[in-house]
Amino acid sequence: MRLTPLFAALLLAGVATPTLAAPAAFPAVKVPPIDVALMKDTVKTLAADDMEGRAPSTAVEQKVLDAIIARFQKIGLKPGGDPQGNGARGWLQDVPTVEIDAKNFSPLTIGGMSFTRGSEFVAGSYRHTEHVAVKDADLVFVGYGISAPELGWNDYAGLDMKGKVAVILVNDPDYADKDEKGLFKGRRMTYYGRWTYKFEEAARQGAAGAIIIHDTFPAAYGWNVVQSSWSGPQYHVARADNAMDQTQFNGWVQQDVAKKVFGAAGKDYAALVEAAKHKGFKPVPLGLTASLSFDNAIRRSMSHNVIGIQKGKARPDEVVLYSAHWDHLGHCERDAKGDDICNGAVDNATGVGALMALAAANVKAGPAQRSQVFVALTLEESGLLGSEYYGQNPVYPLGKTVGGVNMDALPPVGAARNYAATGGDKSDLTAIFRTVLKRDGLYESPEEHTERGHYYRSDHFSLAKRGVPMFDVARGVDLVQGGTKAGMAASEDYVQHRYHQPSDEYRDDWNWSGITQDVKLFYQLGRGLADSTLWPNWHKNDEFRAVRDASLKKK
Repeated sequence: MRLTPLFAALLLAGVATPTLAAPAAFPAVKVPPIDVALMKDTVKTLAADDMEGRAPSTAVEQKVLDAIIARFQKIGLKPGGDPQGNGARGWLQDVPTVEIDAKNFSPLTIGGMSFTRGSEFVAGSYRHTEHVAVKDADLVFVGYGISAPELGWNDYAGLDMKGKVAVILVNDPDYADKDEKGLFKGRRMTYYGRWTYKFEEAARQGAAGAIIIHDTFPAAYGWNVVQSSWSGPQYHVARADNAMDQTQFNGWVQQDVAKKVFGAAGKDYAALVEAAKHKGFKPVPLGLTASLSFDNAIRRSMSHNVIGIQKGKARPDEVVLYSAHWDHLGHCERDAKGDDICNGAVDNATGVGALMALAAANVKAGPAQRSQVFVALTLEESGLLGSEYYGQNPVYPLGKTVGGVNMDALPPVGAARNYAATGGDKSDLTAIFRTVLKRDGLYESPEEHTERGHYYRSDHFSLAKRGVPMFDVARGVDLVQGGTKAGMAASEDYVQHRYHQPSDEYRDDWNWSGITQDVKLFYQLGRGLADSTLWPNWHKNDEFRAVRDASLKKK
């Protein structure tokens, strides 16, 4: 779960035709009554103790799937999953996963120096292989490790990375700016600044390995977060090629380690970091080699996305997508009362409840011009794997997917006067969002901590990075009853006392007015797209524009 603006308040929190130059062209949508009883029943059912916290690939998963399918059927959706499936199979998309637990690490050796796993480096492999061994691989400093043709930027220019290890800075070149005027949007992190992108790009360049240099300010978290996140099993989407197109290993090193390495190479660390911030930077061979080996214990499992569809009446091959993840943490650390079930009532039974209400409202309104697809995703808490698998294996072609709305953890508190959109003004969806807010008498509040890249941390991102514009909007803290003081108090209460804890449980005294307001907004955004002829695109020079253009050309 990526914390919404309300819950994050304490954490601080030319192919598209026609274009959206005139936001008023977005159709006004009449919202049917929202079935609050359906949402309550869905959340109460999914967050009950007998669902055991909805951990994927466990014995309880079938019970969760049955509950979701039964509601989709009762609402009147049609099976939208496996096109070859019958009965329940027709509602499902298999999501095969691989759990990789790296063990038996050698030290990381560079230029005669030896570094310790945990305190000085962490590493792992995306490859589904039982042993990893990289020996005497040349180290190359590639700045921020970015290849962005639309910006005229390539940190790998003129370099063949085959058999080499890339050494990479965290975030993107203008992260220290106080505004968003830089080539990489300054203070606002772009996808090029995310650590996941850096490993992906190193693999595309053919690198044997990739090492990110940790620095607390641009990373926005300390080494302790890196160390803990890489200390246990890592989950990945299973692939037929066993992910052999990826690097042999990915990892992080402490900044002090990097400084020692650069010193041993006779390089001025500070000068090279400064040079990497400027256009025209060229990769710098360090004249040192790296070696590392470790074993992987591999466990394969299967989980499922649940998919329902309301076919469009005019253009059924064009799709608007609604998504919410059904999974949570399962059994977790026991609290003072002895409760070890992380029920995930807010995170994200509320999102699935909203998904049901949206489906019911659309069925009541009758088919839209385009088809509307409702997806309950698995394995969000394990790294967005359900949505990632859908992105890699879309049931409905991404080139014919108009856009979508993702719902994650809707606060059970009052209605608000404001909403925020993560990611900034990246696409034509911004104009749609602002148009609907204005019609509803709401105002847009700015996203908090744009440098943390929240847009890249929830399920919508798996579609966005493949070109599909996705809404990620959430209620703000300026509540109709009580204002920002009440909103901040609600944020503090949830973050401190319930988030990812056994106490995230359903309560009969929840205030549903805010969630109902959310659903009405989501309905307008999605149904408006479904009843229009618009094909929203990313803005020129956005990191996802090129892939969207390519998919629309295929369409």
